[in-house]
Amino acid sequence: MDKTVFSLLVDNTSGVLGRIAGMFSRRGYNIDSLTVGVTADPKYSRMTVVVAAGEDIIEQIENQLRKQEDVREIKKLGHQDSVCRELLMIKIRAKAQDRQDVVSTADIFRAKIVDVAEDSLIVELTGNQAKLEAFIHLLSDYEILEIARTGLTGLSRGSDNVTYLD
Repeated sequence: MDKTVFSLLVDNTSGVLGRIAGMFSRRGYNIDSLTVGVTADPKYSRMTVVVAAGEDIIEQIENQLRKQEDVREIKKLGHQDSVCRELLMIKIRAKAQDRQDVVSTADIFRAKIVDVAEDSLIVELTGNQAKLEAFIHLLSDYEILEIARTGLTGLSRGSDNVTYLD
């Protein structure tokens, strides 16, 4: 099943997240990831929803989203016409003798060490999902204590596809 990334421009009002998530839940659609944040205009929020489903289900989801009164714009972000990223924070058990190897691996991926404790490191990495998965795989020889991921967020490329709302 292909993953579809929806970028929704929604009103920034209380209950919007609950109404959108509830729409998915009531119809039995699973959300793979969901991110929400305010836009440059504080009246609106950008919601990125990732769904793994067949084309017929994706069409149903899009039709149901169009019926939501808080939804101002719906875009499907394709691989070629958009940029999507995710943030990963990973805590690794690393004694002093292991730290340089972890730091070297982080450097290769352009990750940042954001916390160092006596027996662990927290590494921050931003990128596409394949990059994050490859990084986690390379660190699998170490004890991974915790992982936090934001989920995908993205925008369409270029300025031709921008919606201006009043």
